[in-house]
Amino acid sequence: MMLDAAVAQSEDGLIQDIIKNSSLESLSTDQLWELYELVAAQLGCKIAAKRDILELRLRKLGVAHSERRRERRPYPKVFPKYRNPKDHGETWAGRGKQPRWLTKELRFGKDLTDFLIR
Repeated sequence: MMLDAAVAQSEDGLIQDIIKNSSLESLSTDQLWELYELVAAQLGCKIAAKRDILELRLRKLGVAHSERRRERRPYPKVFPKYRNPKDHGETWAGRGKQPRWLTKELRFGKDLTDFLIR
């Protein structure tokens, strides 16, 4: 842990030295890529550390991970509106993609109202 902090401080200093002592336009593509990788690594470490601190605080407050998520509201059961006359077990509620049996029948000239469940 102590070594990680020392490396992080040295990388911080290296990044600051690069920015102070040279303009970014004068750096080569390889040098810019190295700088990018250093910055990305530093950001990843700092974000992870902040996240860990926040999760620890939430645990101390007694807020579990599952409690933080909102529960979905219960949706009412949707009853079928259309039935296949050839196979009464095949129904469709009118939501989502039309079933193949209905698409085929509509293509042959039948009307959607012909399949309504009354």
